[in-house]
Amino acid sequence: MPGCFKKTLFALASLISFVSFILIVVAMGTPKWMTGKILCKTGADLVNATDPELVKFIGEIYYGLFRGGKIRQCGLGGRRSKFTIFPHMVKKLNTGLHVMIIMFLCVAIFFSLVSFGFCILNAIKVPYRAINGPAGACLWNFLAGGFVVLAVTSFMAAVKLHHLTERIANFRENVFRFVILEERFEDCFWICVASATAHAVNLLLIAISGIHFPKIKTKTEEVNVTAEDIMY
Repeated sequence: MPGCFKKTLFALASLISFVSFILIVVAMGTPKWMTGKILCKTGADLVNATDPELVKFIGEIYYGLFRGGKIRQCGLGGRRSKFTIFPHMVKKLNTGLHVMIIMFLCVAIFFSLVSFGFCILNAIKVPYRAINGPAGACLWNFLAGGFVVLAVTSFMAAVKLHHLTERIANFRENVFRFVILEERFEDCFWICVASATAHAVNLLLIAISGIHFPKIKTKTEEVNVTAEDIMY
């Protein structure tokens, strides 16, 4: 049976792994990874809008991995619309990269659950095989955190290098053209970053659990028995 200190560390690590699993699931299902402001360039050019008048042509956009929405401002008031990434819009995006982001997060979910199971196992007993012990728990946490990092990095590449927001804003816009004025990574993106950080914390906890602290021994006083003591 593992010691009390080791049990506590692995119990905490299992809780963190489960929280990471929840965070990734919530992030994938929420449509606010990115928000931004979009300018209706065509409408502003038609009326030669100056700086004070540009407000009438600035709308908003938000999106996640599967859906999103935008407010079009082309001089005649705001027009709200919602959209889904699959199955139509993904053809206009970098399909391979977008699918890879989702696959990375799905794999991270799997490894988070495996990490949760391994941490529970190590909290209950000392596994017979080394791969089922702290080494295995480290491996699964490293893989889970690594795939989350890959997903986050890929999403940043899609936004910054492949102009994801601009492509989504101009999807099925035959008359008007929109340009991006501002982009902000929102809560769901940072939730994934927190998930990766959680697995890094788990690696630290597992490393601490392997440290053998010296035991404090109490020094017992030696009893000197003399011949006189025996007589009495």
